[in-house]
Amino acid sequence: MEHAVEFNELHTLIVGLVALLVGGYLTRRFGFVRRLSMPISVLGGVLVSLVILAVHAVSGTDVVFATGLRDILLLAFFTVLGLSAKLSLLRTGGSKVAILCGTTVVLLVLQNLVGVGIALLRGAHPFYGLLVGSLSFVGGPGTAIAWSAHATEMGLPLAPEIALGSATLATLAGALVAAPLTNWLIRRRELRSEVSPWEVPWSAEEDEMESPETGTPLEQQLVFVRALLLVCVAVAIGAWLNAWADAHDVLLPGFLTAMLGGVLIANLFDALGIELAIGPLEQIGFLSLQLFLVLSLMGLQLWVIGRVIGPLLLNLVVQVVVAGTMGLVVLYRLLGKDYDAAVTAGGFMGFGLASMPVAFATMEEVTATNGPSPRAFLLITLVGSFFVDLANATITKLFLMLPLFR
Repeated sequence: MEHAVEFNELHTLIVGLVALLVGGYLTRRFGFVRRLSMPISVLGGVLVSLVILAVHAVSGTDVVFATGLRDILLLAFFTVLGLSAKLSLLRTGGSKVAILCGTTVVLLVLQNLVGVGIALLRGAHPFYGLLVGSLSFVGGPGTAIAWSAHATEMGLPLAPEIALGSATLATLAGALVAAPLTNWLIRRRELRSEVSPWEVPWSAEEDEMESPETGTPLEQQLVFVRALLLVCVAVAIGAWLNAWADAHDVLLPGFLTAMLGGVLIANLFDALGIELAIGPLEQIGFLSLQLFLVLSLMGLQLWVIGRVIGPLLLNLVVQVVVAGTMGLVVLYRLLGKDYDAAVTAGGFMGFGLASMPVAFATMEEVTATNGPSPRAFLLITLVGSFFVDLANATITKLFLMLPLFR
């Protein structure tokens, strides 16, 4: 008889931290793991999900992890991004923002065409194709499940399983292939960063260099506390913005309003000539991202995709080829075939195959090894955070207006 084992927030955090340590140990210990360029959070999270899959297969037990801390970590990560987004820097994007937006729209359309095509070839309703298209690969599990409710109302009983299965495979694919493919491109083209190593967040070289944050231990601790306070205040501002938008019938994701709170603080400080302590903010953002990824991946229920694994795997392979081609060939060339273009292509594949956290994890992994790319982070932040969700919803609705879906 099936039953569930539920972990509270503390126990979930313990498992997540252990998974991070295991991922770090395996990365340090085995050369072939290092060559995969896989973030330790992804490696540890996937290993936990595989263990849970084995437990479920043997005993029928479902392991349920708490999600409250994971949601807070996501807010903290995007808040740190907001705190580093000065409007005075936006002009550095230039025409490349338009190029990235246009490429993203093309990717969304192609993903849906692939999904719908495979669904029709198997004699299934084309709405299933949208669920395994951009709704899963760019939207992620939350978006896919939300749209599956609409599909169920239309009489498609397997919509939730197909949506979750596709989004699960998408998350794994994006986390596993984006960074290695980007590093392969950089090595093949012998690309190099043109930015000072001091600007590399969390790079391996930091341990060998003197920290730019100076002062007594107490002063350094107070700097970190101030950074943490700014993150908390920005999250609170974001919550107020979210409530205000909801009261005016405007639905905004919580991470977006949290980031907007950070943007408001960053630009207020910029206008007043106040410098933010970047080091502590980067540490908070890095830890938030890694913990969010490991907690998300280790909670994936891999057995859910069992009934539809065949067509989902076929769709996955084609979608990876499409996203990889759009990123490594099309976008890389359009952006100038330099190091920034390659890192941007990696982030593009990250959110094109999985989610924004995977996009940033990919770029962090790549830049930690090869050197900084501030412009790539700016481009992906602008397009991935502000543009892609709106474009995805709009394109999905346009597809649903076609006679084929009636």
